[in-house]
Amino acid sequence: MDISTVAGLVLNLALLTYSIMLGAPLSAFYDLPSVLIVFGGTAFYLVTQFSFGHIGGMFTVIKKTVLSKLPSQAEEIARLVNYANLARREGLLALEEKVEEVHDEFQAKGLRMVIDGLPADTIRGVLENELYFLQDRHSQGKKLLDTAASAAPAMGMLGTLIGLVAMLRNMSDPSAIGVGMAVALITTFYGSFIANVIALPLAGKLERKSKDEVALKTLMIEGVLAIQAGDKPQLVEERLKTFLSPRRRALVATDAKK
Repeated sequence: MDISTVAGLVLNLALLTYSIMLGAPLSAFYDLPSVLIVFGGTAFYLVTQFSFGHIGGMFTVIKKTVLSKLPSQAEEIARLVNYANLARREGLLALEEKVEEVHDEFQAKGLRMVIDGLPADTIRGVLENELYFLQDRHSQGKKLLDTAASAAPAMGMLGTLIGLVAMLRNMSDPSAIGVGMAVALITTFYGSFIANVIALPLAGKLERKSKDEVALKTLMIEGVLAIQAGDKPQLVEERLKTFLSPRRRALVATDAKK
């Protein structure tokens, strides 16, 4: 689980809830017409612009953003260098047992192709195609979140206008004025809440994690191809360390050093 994402969302929500309770009961911020306008309107806006498949994929991407945590690049470098060392000592077939221990299906697929004796161009082509479509899925998820972040405040503004019209049409009825004003103000709050507490932070985190995952899988491609080429473990390590900052290169611990 990505603790920072969950902590950020929970703490932000707790802070807003506490701030509201300092001045008014939480029930004062619930209004059914406002919920229908903003939450329903934003959902239907997304349905109009995207297919149901894309919307369903968004929830998968959000789940991955919140719950998954990428392994460190240093750990992957150490693993790949150790595999290179094993392949040099015992041959590529010795990697078959190690593949079962690999949790990343992308890396496991690359290693299986190496074991099967496929040429480097084929391995690179398959892995880069998979990486391309991974990026495409992430970009679609980010676009959905960005769209929700722009649609929610717009729906909130529509709700504000609806509430003001209702209020102005019933100026002679004090009870109607209160209802209209509640719709006018709370819809703006809901729209801002969806955009700034949920959609934009998740879109930003998804973009960051997508870049990190692409960098990690690019590192894996280079490591797998180095193993396929039979490069020395020390050379594999130095090549893969270029993906790390100088400060983090000391974190790589491999069997090649033993």
